Amino acid sequence: MTPTLKALSCAAALSTLAAFSLPAAAQSAGSNVVQVGWFHFSPNDSSDPLQVGGAAIPGSGATIKDADTVGFALTHFFTDNFGVTADLGVPPKFKLNGAGTLSSLGEVGSAKQWSPAIVAKYYFGDAESKFRPFIGAGVTYVWYSDVQLSRSLQSALTAGTGTATADLSSSWAPVANIGAAYNFDKNWSVALSVSYIPLKTDADITGTTPAGTVKAKTSLTINPLVTFLSVGYRF
Repeated sequence: MTPTLKALSCAAALSTLAAFSLPAAAQSAGSNVVQVGWFHFSPNDSSDPLQVGGAAIPGSGATIKDADTVGFALTHFFTDNFGVTADLGVPPKFKLNGAGTLSSLGEVGSAKQWSPAIVAKYYFGDAESKFRPFIGAGVTYVWYSDVQLSRSLQSALTAGTGTATADLSSSWAPVANIGAAYNFDKNWSVALSVSYIPLKTDADITGTTPAGTVKAKTSLTINPLVTFLSVGYRF
């Protein structure tokens, strides 16, 4: 073998060895990470007194139970440290219980919440780091479907003579996010994040009775903490 070919062969061997020695970049510029996991919604809720026919019922209110659902997320890394995540999920079903003077009614209603979000995130460390904390901020658009009022609330609003339906207002809301990812290898990871969403919705209730229409309304402050535990795959 000539000296030139021998040198080229050595260089190729060293390059191959170096490639296998370097850690694979788990989260680097241009990569995508898809996540599947569990969303837990924990409302920090309060409500205004229920107003019926323009008059507030003293001491009335409602509380919102925690909810769980399956979540999905897709993150694209524009640099090794900056990425944008689209959060989606099966809409969770929230249940409302009467509070204060309405506590005797038990469950007063339920609704499914749709809240897809876009969140920009900054990841600490570098692309080869196993453990990568992150912070983020974004926006979500929230709307509701399958809004139902319990028979007990409908009966209370219509004096047992009719039915009632409700509409919940939609809104944009900011999202604050913090969490961390742990990379098992260049493809697989787990992540845990917590988001806070300052969120409020107005409820407009219409009751129909033989004597006419009954109007009621209230405002619900939800402000949920949303926990997302997920498994991710990089491609």
